[in-house]
Amino acid sequence: MSNDDLAGAPGSDPRREPSLGHGGGPPLPPSPPPRALSPALEDSLQQLTAQLLRDRRRDRRWRLVTRLAWLALGAALVWALVVPRLHSTTGGTEPHTALVEVRGEIAADSEASAEHLLEGLRNAFDNVGAQAVVLRINSPGGSPVQAGIVNDEIRRLKALHHKKVYAVVEEMCASGAYYIAVAADEIYVDKASLVGSIGVLMDGFGFDQLMAKVGIERRLLTAGENKGMLDPFSPQNERHKAYAQAMIDEIHQQFIRVVREGRGERLKETPETFSGLFWNGDDAIRLGLADKHGNLDYVAREVVKASEIIDYTPRENVAEKLARRFGAGVGESAARAARSLMTMR
Repeated sequence: MSNDDLAGAPGSDPRREPSLGHGGGPPLPPSPPPRALSPALEDSLQQLTAQLLRDRRRDRRWRLVTRLAWLALGAALVWALVVPRLHSTTGGTEPHTALVEVRGEIAADSEASAEHLLEGLRNAFDNVGAQAVVLRINSPGGSPVQAGIVNDEIRRLKALHHKKVYAVVEEMCASGAYYIAVAADEIYVDKASLVGSIGVLMDGFGFDQLMAKVGIERRLLTAGENKGMLDPFSPQNERHKAYAQAMIDEIHQQFIRVVREGRGERLKETPETFSGLFWNGDDAIRLGLADKHGNLDYVAREVVKASEIIDYTPRENVAEKLARRFGAGVGESAARAARSLMTMR
């Protein structure tokens, strides 16, 4: 066979590109062009893509907002924990009337505790610009111990700084609150204010008869024959009752002495004065329990002659409120039950 015959044989051309997978056979035909999507399907795909993009953008925004919110909360908590309790103002040296609020129950764990009130009173008396101190009172009373501490400190500060103290009663100045008010030089009331309730009480419940009806047995062990005194689940002991009565009678006499010292000859005593009754503002003035009608602005403007009022009342910061509610509040019920039941109200 000649070279020409070999040259003309199929597949003998050395310039021919081999086809992989076809044993050197002819190449595969070209793939057909992709079919065009229908307009409806293409529109749906575009809408789906756009929605996915919007969802991703929204997720990113929410993540950013959430992170910023947590950052702000963290910064606020750090600020509240680091910054000490702030007064609404520490006052300036310009002449002004210093205000200290007595609001709510007077108790060791309240904003009307002796600790809080004494802090505000001392700052108010120390400021040279404070021409006088006004106690604005709206309280039903509370602990005789807390009220007594505040009364004693007001009298000490008055003697030390030679500044007047005025009590201004809003809705109520009863019992322990009145114990504080009588330390003031004058007491101003509204005609409808409630004033008085000079008395002491010790309250509780007795469940022994109910327990007997339902078949519950009380098992109380004490070391000391009087340790279970006033136990609400045991029958009332007359000796214990007499002892408790004598104790609150003595505290009542302390209260009476403080009122007489504070009000002096202005007090017009009647058989009801120290009975625990309370009176409206007009009757309180008539009985010498209060002096005149007037509110805070009137006293500052017309009595103190310093119309600018600066509040020295200590305010709890955020951290203290959170701690008291969620931290120190753990076991609060048990601690409250363990405290004395005596109150002035």
